[in-house]
Amino acid sequence: MTGLKVCASRKKPKGADAFQISFPMRTNYMYGRVKRTLLQEIFALTLCLWMKAGAGTSLGTPFSYSAPGQANELMLIEWGNNPIELLVNDKAVTLPLSLGDGKWHHVCVTWSTRDGQWEAYQDGVQRGSGINLSSWHPIKPGGVFILGQEQDTLGGRFDATQSFVGEMSDLHMWSHVLSATDIYSLASCGSHLIGDVIAWSDTEVELHGGVARYPFDPCH
Repeated sequence: MTGLKVCASRKKPKGADAFQISFPMRTNYMYGRVKRTLLQEIFALTLCLWMKAGAGTSLGTPFSYSAPGQANELMLIEWGNNPIELLVNDKAVTLPLSLGDGKWHHVCVTWSTRDGQWEAYQDGVQRGSGINLSSWHPIKPGGVFILGQEQDTLGGRFDATQSFVGEMSDLHMWSHVLSATDIYSLASCGSHLIGDVIAWSDTEVELHGGVARYPFDPCH
């Protein structure tokens, strides 16, 4: 059986993951659903993706993970006049990212249950970090990963005002904290690490409600 370390360092196959998904407008019915879930609790994570925000609007919710008993187990969200936030177990920190220029950006967030340490990266550069974000809380298993919508219940009850507008590609999630070197390498297209929790692939992401899929490789 292939170990996670081997899997995490292998180069991507061409084709299956060379695509983007597009959310052209705010709705409560357009979303992507990741077929995987967490089989056991995890104590650290890294979430990375390429995204291009829609012009002149708040970002909405690119990514949410709802677990049994906690709709806001893990989420990236910017809505209303609030800045971009990372939520873990319904606790939030503000991320000092600027994504409103209509260009593609590589974004990574890391978190560890140890002291609730978190980091935020934009285009390979660390923009912020902190502690005490849901310290000693494990991310619960058995939940639902949704792209483009905030979940008020497990896998549903979407609110159009919190929906993502824009495009995203190459979203991966790991069950450990990636190093700053690895994150820079991903953002500068020097490597392509595959997430052990979520790997971007057309067989892993189900699209609903008219979300469009286009061939795309952010590194070419």
